[in-house]
Amino acid sequence: MSATIAMVPRFRKGQTVSFIGGSGTIKSYYLEAGNWFYLVEMEMGPEPAMGRIGAETTVLLSQSDLIVQEEHRALKLPISA
Repeated sequence: MSATIAMVPRFRKGQTVSFIGGSGTIKSYYLEAGNWFYLVEMEMGPEPAMGRIGAETTVLLSQSDLIVQEEHRALKLPISA
């Protein structure tokens, strides 16, 4: 008999996360070879004069590349004058 350990993703669909290069919202995720990968739609900047067709960029990132937006804010230390 062998034990099976179910790997649970750290992040969920719709959650806001940060990563090197920006922040965004998780649109989907999947498990591959024991690692979780997430499709993250980056936050949109100001709308260009020509209009917008859809999301600006969606990136595929591994779980180790992401940090919860709230955790990222908590890591910032106040600068004392």
